[in-house]
Amino acid sequence: MISYEYPLSERVRTLLRFEDLYERVEYFLARSDALEHHAALVSVFEILEVASRADLKSDLLQELERQKHSLESLRDYPDVSAAALDDILRKIDQSSSQLFQASGKVGQELRENDWLMSIKQRTSIPGGVCEFDLPSYHFWLQQNSDQRRQDLYQWLAPFAPIREAVVIVLRLLRESGKSTTLVAKQGTYQQMMAGRVAQMLRIRLSRSYQCVPEISANKHALNVRFTSTEGGQRPRAVDTDVEFDLTFCNL
Repeated sequence: MISYEYPLSERVRTLLRFEDLYERVEYFLARSDALEHHAALVSVFEILEVASRADLKSDLLQELERQKHSLESLRDYPDVSAAALDDILRKIDQSSSQLFQASGKVGQELRENDWLMSIKQRTSIPGGVCEFDLPSYHFWLQQNSDQRRQDLYQWLAPFAPIREAVVIVLRLLRESGKSTTLVAKQGTYQQMMAGRVAQMLRIRLSRSYQCVPEISANKHALNVRFTSTEGGQRPRAVDTDVEFDLTFCNL
């Protein structure tokens, strides 16, 4: 199965982007080649931009507090595992504490590093970080992989509290909905929202389908159109029935 997630709010869109970038930088950090560590640093710069949203930190703190109160109310339900509940509440408390202690603007340490900012500025130029443009960066890339990795972990560290909070919020969001199996007749599916509130949609379909969902949604209706991109051509609507799982996620 392949899963596609579609955010229905700007906040969830930001969280998904942060998650994607963090997973990418962790992937390249685990490698040892200089080009892979260059890719990791570029991803750190992208994380800096996403995490610098003025309201991201406060949004996460508020959401964690809201989820804490919501989960606490489940203690009286006999079918709720007390151990699992205590575990997620402990993680929420730890994450909230780390976020609260992270003073100042997220990533300000990086913004005050003139050397890093000179590299960041050049990465927006095609081929802008060649050795003749930034010889000091070329020198850094020639250091041993352990030294580069140590530096990268240091530069990534300011975003760790945001990362932990994002993991918790997205986990709760993904687990909040129940999946329904549906069929898109001739590749098209429409559903009226009828007052349903959701922050994210999840669509899962078999890898055997050679198509991808194009999703549009508002407070009135959900529209899903499956298209094929065979051979790298312009997407075209499929004319066969497509079975898929749909989940409305909402905190």
